[in-house]
Amino acid sequence: MLDNDMLNDEIYSALRRQGYHIVGRHSAVKTCHWLKKSLTKGEYCYKQQFYGIQSHRCLQMTPSVVYCTNKCIYCWRLVPEAIGVSWNEIELLDVDDPEVIIDGAIAEQRRLLTGFYGNPQVDRKKLEEAMNPKHAAISLSGEPTLYPKIGELIEAFHARGMTTFLVTNGTRPDVLSKITEPTQLYISVSAPNEDKYRNICRPLIRDNWVKLNKSLELMKSFSCPTVIRLTLVKGLNMEGGDLQGYSELILKAEPTYVELKAYMHLGYSTARLKFENMPSHQEVRDFAERLASMIGYNLLDENSKSRVVLLSRLTKPIKVSRE
Repeated sequence: MLDNDMLNDEIYSALRRQGYHIVGRHSAVKTCHWLKKSLTKGEYCYKQQFYGIQSHRCLQMTPSVVYCTNKCIYCWRLVPEAIGVSWNEIELLDVDDPEVIIDGAIAEQRRLLTGFYGNPQVDRKKLEEAMNPKHAAISLSGEPTLYPKIGELIEAFHARGMTTFLVTNGTRPDVLSKITEPTQLYISVSAPNEDKYRNICRPLIRDNWVKLNKSLELMKSFSCPTVIRLTLVKGLNMEGGDLQGYSELILKAEPTYVELKAYMHLGYSTARLKFENMPSHQEVRDFAERLASMIGYNLLDENSKSRVVLLSRLTKPIKVSRE
């Protein structure tokens, strides 16, 4: 097994093939499809539609690119069996400081964007703005709460005038209980009960289901907007019998929003799931409507290109300040 303070050449190569650009020892950046669309065609992602996050000024990054407490069946994350190399997937020891990660992530994003200067389709004003991102999506790959300085990372982004969305699988309630609040907190919930959780999320730590439930109980204590994200996989976790379990978890957490999003047949998940496991937008919407009626939430918005539906008790989403 490899030391967990460095990634070897095989891991680096596999990550690069997936489009990741490594920052320091354990972090990575990847330019989003919608960032490129925003620059060249004026289109944008559902996060801009729902929450006002400008797609061309979003930094999609992770401080834990190959580290996670689960091996979700639908995830595109690089896992040891995919390349025949073993490493400690659940612990980072020798870590980079937050400022080093942020400086490196922004520098790498700028380097990736320089190629757009020669593209006549690009909006030059937007490209200049993109060189100075205003939002950090701390997700991309891996479990960010495994990075022991995650609270400091959020603080450092905020000190630069940036907003943050933190996406966690909820298996570190010990971290969430004392973390600096992000601009918006996401907890991924991909199973309605413990049996399905074991089969879909494939936890690397035995009591992850218990920990997830503790995190959901903590969610209502956050003052920032909170989101439960359901990744829906056709044939696995979006049957009619799943609705009751999801509704109980959601009502326990009392999130500001629920995002229901289709599994996308990408990355290393294609070795485990079929194209047919990817639900249509209409199937996601139908499931969302049934769930909304059970939990008393409104169907607030939807984006068919990303196959995502937004539920909330609000009448309109809270737009995130970019100042």
